[in-house]
Amino acid sequence: MMIADLLLKLSLPSLPELFTQLAIVTLLSAFLLLVVTGLLMIVKHIMLTWKSYFSASQRLQRRVWFIQAKQDRLIRLLHFRAVQISYFTKLKRKQLLNTNDQQQLQALSKEITRHLSRIKRQLPKATYAQWQQEHRHWLALKDIEALLKLQQKIEGCDESFFYRL
Repeated sequence: MMIADLLLKLSLPSLPELFTQLAIVTLLSAFLLLVVTGLLMIVKHIMLTWKSYFSASQRLQRRVWFIQAKQDRLIRLLHFRAVQISYFTKLKRKQLLNTNDQQQLQALSKEITRHLSRIKRQLPKATYAQWQQEHRHWLALKDIEALLKLQQKIEGCDESFFYRL
């Protein structure tokens, strides 16, 4: 292009036109060569990436990662299952303890009622009423220790009564 400008200043009419045409063709060829080279480099990069992705080492590496992820998932699952089993075991144990406590409470209450009814005639009415009230109070509170003390008190009174006879 610069040569065409220089020839145009020298007043040569047909040569600058020829050089301009040649410059345009050269410029277009260079641009086309640049585009084709870029496309070839992209295709080459895609092919290398494709080849690398499907290579034996990459397949093996992906398989190892898959197995590791599966193993981690199973370990987490095992942990959460253990936590769940522990939770339900504690819950069942607590339910069984509550049921057992309730049965023990009922058995103790029946025993106290039986003792009280057996010694009702030998006790003063105030003592009998007080023990019955204590019995109902501790039974309502579900206080096994207090009911045991009351039973011991009643049995102690019952034994001392028989010793007096």
